[in-house]
Amino acid sequence: MPVNDAVDGETADRPDGEAALPVNELFYSLQGEGKLAGVPSVFVRTSGCNLRCWFCDSYHTSWEPTHARMGIDEVVDAVGEHDEADHVVVTGGEPMIHDEVVALLDRLDDAGYHTTVETNGTVHRDAPIDLASVSPKLASSTPTADRDPKGDGEWADRHEDRRVDVEALAALVDDYETQLKFVVTGRDDMAEIESLVDRVREAAGTPIPDSDVLLMPEGQTRERLDETRAAVAELATEYGYRYTPRLHVDLWNDAPGT
Repeated sequence: MPVNDAVDGETADRPDGEAALPVNELFYSLQGEGKLAGVPSVFVRTSGCNLRCWFCDSYHTSWEPTHARMGIDEVVDAVGEHDEADHVVVTGGEPMIHDEVVALLDRLDDAGYHTTVETNGTVHRDAPIDLASVSPKLASSTPTADRDPKGDGEWADRHEDRRVDVEALAALVDDYETQLKFVVTGRDDMAEIESLVDRVREAAGTPIPDSDVLLMPEGQTRERLDETRAAVAELATEYGYRYTPRLHVDLWNDAPGT
C-alpha cells in the first residue's frame, strides 16, 4: 500500500504574496491511467473544480472540497521527499482553475521532473507540462437529479453548460503532448466521443492520432470496474482507440492516497 502524505486541516497562513495551493492529498503511488500507467509518480491533488461529474472519484475535491493551503516551496519540498520518482502528476479536482498551479509547474520543471497534468480540458494555461492528460466530460457525466450525489440536481445545468470547451481543448492539443482520455459508461457514449474528437481535430492545428484517444471504464471500485471494463475494451478494439485501465482501482480499490 502506498504511503499517504495526506494533508489534514489548514496550514498556517502564508506570508503576504507567497503563492499557495489548496492541496487535498500529496502521495506517492503508481500512475493508474493513460499512456504512463504503472509509472511510479508523486501525486499532488488540488482541491476545487469547475464541474461536478456524478461519478467523480475524488469527491472531496469537488462536491465537498477539503484541503490545506500549501506554499509552492512546501509542495516542492514534499515532492522531493519521494526520491524514488521523477514523475509528478498534478491532479484534482481541476488543477488548472488555480493561478498558482503555473508557479508549481515552473518549479517542478526547474527541478527536472516530468509533469503530467490531469485536466477536464476547459481551462488552458501557459506552463511547462510534459503530458496534458485531458479528460473531456461527456453528457453521461452530468449530475442529473437521479445521479446527483447530493440528491438536489443543483449542479446539472452548470455542469452541462461548462463541460466542453473546444477552443481550450484545441489549445491544449496544440501546445502540449496530449492524451484525450474519455470516461466511458457504455456504448451510448461513443457517438459523442466520435463527434467531439472530430470537432477538436478540426479546431487544432496538431494532428490527433487514434492512439492518443483513450477509452477508460467508469468505476470507482473494483466491483464497478468488473461491470464496465470488458465492454469498454471491446469498444476500444471496435473503434480503433486505445484502452486504458484504472490500475489504482484494481490494486487498491477506492482507498485514498492511491
